Amino acid sequence: MTKIYLDFNASTPIDPEVIDEMTPFFSKSFGNPSSQHWASSETTQAIIKARNQIAHLLGCHQDEIIFTSGGSEANNHALKGVFSSLQHKGNHIITTKVEHPAIMSPCKYLESIGAEVSYVDVDQYGRVDPEQILNEIKDTTILITVMHANNEIGTIQPIEAIGEIASKHRIVFHSDAAQSIGKVPTKVDMMGVDLLSIAGHKLYAPKGIGALYIKRGTSISPFIHGAGHENGHRAGTENTPYIVALGKACELAEEGLNHIDSIRELRNYFWQQLSNLFEERVVLNGSPDNCLPNTLSVSFVGVEGEKILQAIPEIAASTGSACDSGKVELSNVLKAMGVTEHIGMGTIRFSLGRTTTKNEIDEAVNLITSRVLES
Repeated sequence: MTKIYLDFNASTPIDPEVIDEMTPFFSKSFGNPSSQHWASSETTQAIIKARNQIAHLLGCHQDEIIFTSGGSEANNHALKGVFSSLQHKGNHIITTKVEHPAIMSPCKYLESIGAEVSYVDVDQYGRVDPEQILNEIKDTTILITVMHANNEIGTIQPIEAIGEIASKHRIVFHSDAAQSIGKVPTKVDMMGVDLLSIAGHKLYAPKGIGALYIKRGTSISPFIHGAGHENGHRAGTENTPYIVALGKACELAEEGLNHIDSIRELRNYFWQQLSNLFEERVVLNGSPDNCLPNTLSVSFVGVEGEKILQAIPEIAASTGSACDSGKVELSNVLKAMGVTEHIGMGTIRFSLGRTTTKNEIDEAVNLITSRVLES
């Protein structure tokens, strides 16, 4: 059976160069970075190098990068850390209705311990209006958190405009950039963020590693307590092999930005083929102009996404529905966009990667056509 992987937004394979870079630190260079002898020197230098590689990608200082176990921890640290540090000044947080569960769940938790959270609406493309963020600000607002790009539909949010608003009102601004790193530029000074989350396995590094950018001077409490690792922000002996991997992956991601147009062209070609074949029976989700270059979310009208994927087992992709206790429901993102159930339940997210070829897209189109259109 031909296998076509079109789910790179869910996870990516580890890049061979990343594997080569991290391998020595499993056995040859294994010292504890916190030790004060020869066995720790290589690991210490490797971590410094990785921190600098990430800082170069983001355009920040190396001491503004702390390592985490992944994107979810980075998001939890950002939200809970800021709330803990600033709750004496206020308890109000602003976010959107299309955030990842790694933002939504911490927000719900913070509400249970006294936070007030405003969930701002989005338009039909899943994009938030910065003016609506502005309108929600009050004297007690201490944090704004808006994802850089949506994992389901690929829509890119107007982060720079929101950053200007946050800065003007002296409110801490966090963005979850798990999906955007390596796909679009993510220079933190241009974005105007104080905090930014990274997930390694979204950019060809292993699962179980991530990072949080913390701008110098940002008020945030530690999330994991213990010894004073990561400049006192995150306790726990550093995971040197995975940190090295993340650093190399970020170096490759920066280089890859020069070639992102080829992925965008392939994504556009994919959409054009589906649109020509299915005509009014297929609908594009998300912003056609402000979208990740690799992400294509489409709805096949009148057909359940789960059944589509069952009909094309050769293709790895994701649906736009969520299964809870056996009941399939429309995703919160599509609901927030005002997508009807009749259309939304047929949603499939295809996400392309570095290794995706035109031949794979042609084969995917043929499979979809033969199994879905002609069924």
